[in-house]
Amino acid sequence: MQKRKTFRPWQPEQTSLLPASPSDWLTADHQVYFLLDLVDELDLSAIVIPAQSKDPRGEKGFDPRMMTLLLLYAYCVGTVSSRKIERACYEDLAFRVLTGNQQPDHSRISEFRRRNLEALSELFVQILRLCQAAGMVSLGHVALDGTKVQANASKHKAMSHERMLKAEAQLEKEIKELMRRAEILDAQEDGKYGKGKLGSDLPKELRRREDRLKKIRHARQALEAEAAAAAARDRAKQAAEAEAAVADAAAAADAAVADASEQQKLAGKAAKAQEKAEAAKELAIEKAQEAGLEPEGLDPQPADAMPYRGLAHRADGSPTAAAQRNYTDPDSHIMKSDGNLLQGYNCQAAVDGDHQVIVAMGVSNQPPDPEHLVPMLERTMANTTQVPRTFIADAGYWSEDNVSACEKRGTDPHIATGRLPHGQPLPPIYGPIPKGLDAKGKMARKLRKKEGREIYAKRKTIVEPVFGQTKEVRGLRRFLLRGLAKVNGEWMLWGTTHNLNKLWRHLKKQRLQEAMATG
Repeated sequence: MQKRKTFRPWQPEQTSLLPASPSDWLTADHQVYFLLDLVDELDLSAIVIPAQSKDPRGEKGFDPRMMTLLLLYAYCVGTVSSRKIERACYEDLAFRVLTGNQQPDHSRISEFRRRNLEALSELFVQILRLCQAAGMVSLGHVALDGTKVQANASKHKAMSHERMLKAEAQLEKEIKELMRRAEILDAQEDGKYGKGKLGSDLPKELRRREDRLKKIRHARQALEAEAAAAAARDRAKQAAEAEAAVADAAAAADAAVADASEQQKLAGKAAKAQEKAEAAKELAIEKAQEAGLEPEGLDPQPADAMPYRGLAHRADGSPTAAAQRNYTDPDSHIMKSDGNLLQGYNCQAAVDGDHQVIVAMGVSNQPPDPEHLVPMLERTMANTTQVPRTFIADAGYWSEDNVSACEKRGTDPHIATGRLPHGQPLPPIYGPIPKGLDAKGKMARKLRKKEGREIYAKRKTIVEPVFGQTKEVRGLRRFLLRGLAKVNGEWMLWGTTHNLNKLWRHLKKQRLQEAMATG
């Protein structure tokens, strides 16, 4: 008689399923133990001190160090919803070991993240410095790229300036008609039932339309304020360029440029440009006050500040008919991504070529990429205290100003000047670069020479896999938070934990190699 296959005993009702000590629940090289060892090397004072200063009465709170590690590990493995994190603290052994078998509820997790978002963002540089100390960052080749990420808002909740004006006019017309009908109905009811005895249903309709009118009107005023601010920034930039032209003319050795009459003309243009800039700034402040907002970006910004959204506007500072504003997340913007339109943000990352460690991050709501290069280069230098040997970017970042900015800072730029058909590289060019070429021609020839081709080819193996690992493996599909400042903090959390994953795997590999060498 043939024996039937038997299986391992399955007894879900047994009383002891786990080892007595939680330290035996996971393998010794698990990422949780790496994080528990790492906590003493991090400066968490910006999180711990405010928590310690709270009123000592009432129920004891969770240790802020544990909550920090909980969020970091959750983002490392792609579990970012506060409700999913709470459930993992009950169901996932790794989470239970990390928290010491404590289960903070989702509201506390969400509130901790919201309250400490800025302090959590500052951990990015601390983790980056640990990666540097581990020999993972050389800044030999740094590649820059951006990816569009869906905001916590629908593009269908956006309205153009033209539609806002039409909706306002229609609602005002409907409100007047309802008011007229309400007056007639009130008079009829007063005559039939006595004054004040019975109300009409019309006031509810009025309230709904008045609330909607108020909401649309505020959005329209905010849109106009943003357009005025964009116009003011453009005018300020023109004024700065005009003043620079005056300074260049005064310093030029060529008499044809440096003579008094030419300088006087340039000075006159600069003065007019400055007057227009001041007028545009005053208009932007007035529009912002009308909308109850603070005008942003009107004063000179530091070099590492991410660009503001360049909202389409007319010469007088008013928005174009197609300019849009989203009701759910006004900071987000309609952007193209893989041929589709999404309501989202432009997320930037500069990545070192040795181990795909992110060395700088930033978020803006401006879709085009060129103005992001200088801030990201500045952040790379500030975060690492070093200058990259080469800085690589695709054609979306091309501009002569960006090439000049890289060279002034001592890094060798490799920025594509145009897009090539996929899989059809241009044949290499040999010999010295001809004289008389403009900046674009020089860069195009530089990237077709053997060394330039090899360096630029590294871009797709340095920065693009980082976005793949973040979006496809860990599951970043849309942001949880709303508003540019909060989204920036959330993006920094994703980057911090990307580097944490890289550091953990690097040290784990090192220990394995050392064990094999000594074994």
